[in-house]
Amino acid sequence: MSIEIKINKNTMIVSETDEKGTIIYANDDFCTIAGYKKEELIGQPHNIVRHQDMPKVAFEDLWKTIQSGKVWNGIVKNKTKSGDFYWVNATAYQSKTQDGKLRYISVRVCPTEDEIKSAEALYKTLN
Repeated sequence: MSIEIKINKNTMIVSETDEKGTIIYANDDFCTIAGYKKEELIGQPHNIVRHQDMPKVAFEDLWKTIQSGKVWNGIVKNKTKSGDFYWVNATAYQSKTQDGKLRYISVRVCPTEDEIKSAEALYKTLN
């Protein structure tokens, strides 16, 4: 059975991917919470931390939203390297490098208990 890893209110998980969703940057909080070394995350698809309880439709909505240039926000259940899980309030958006290459940035913070309960109820209806 997996264990919930609670992130604290001072944690800010930040990652950046290329246009295909491959991780090109991961901050220390991301590495610590997910249980990976930075070198293990860089070059991997961001879905390396996707938890099986997350409905595919949620990520389809995320990609559709950020590819259109809009900001996406939602409550996400991620998995750690060891198979445990953690909840985040995620915001993702499109950006460009100085030379015009598309990239995506995601900032994740601690969700409230009510946000987690609402997300769990919603995800049960979508799975």
